Amino acid sequence: MRSRSVLWSFNYAIEGIVYALRTQRNMRLHALAAILVLAASLFFHIGRFEFIAIVFSVGFVFVAELANTAIEAAVDVATQSFDPLAKVAKDVAAGAVFISAVNALIVGYIVFFARITEGTGLLITRVRQTPAHITVIALLLTGLTVLVGKAVTKKGTYMRGGWPSGHSAVAASCATAIAFITESAGAAVLAGFIALLVAQSRVEGKAHTVMQVIVGGLLGIAVTTLIFQLFWL
Repeated sequence: MRSRSVLWSFNYAIEGIVYALRTQRNMRLHALAAILVLAASLFFHIGRFEFIAIVFSVGFVFVAELANTAIEAAVDVATQSFDPLAKVAKDVAAGAVFISAVNALIVGYIVFFARITEGTGLLITRVRQTPAHITVIALLLTGLTVLVGKAVTKKGTYMRGGWPSGHSAVAASCATAIAFITESAGAAVLAGFIALLVAQSRVEGKAHTVMQVIVGGLLGIAVTTLIFQLFWL
């Protein structure tokens, strides 16, 4: 029972993120910006500490937006008419989001401005990254794409149900990354078989339909293949 409650606590947290993506335009804009920034991090071959700054800035913006959404919902439940204190609560929460966004812009300026202005030659140079670095980015982009897909279709949660299957997408992404990194047919087949087992378990557990699992798998393969083809030599 304890392990189940812990698992479902993660599910509830993901439901909150999906709800924010479905209902909050700014949250969707933040997700799009996060995808673009992660892609830019690969393209410009930023250093480890710069990448940490980017990750924390993106996370800070998401946390602030989620807190703002929660405060707005709580205030709306607490009062049905105009209340000056309710306005203060919403304004302060919005101010937190604004500060986090400005912080992210400043970090982005410091990290990317010099690289962008180095010349057009840099813009067409492929990024030479370690496979592990690329794999992390591919998994993050796959996860974000699944979240956006579930928010758009408005069905299921990230952990269960809806389009596409998140588990199948991540499993297929991992299998594709293993195939690229190892360049071994045997490893690729073994990783693909494990990904198929994950997909089959989602169908057998009636969490997803066959088509949802297929779409999730194709999504994971497509995103990971695109990242490796663009940024790994």
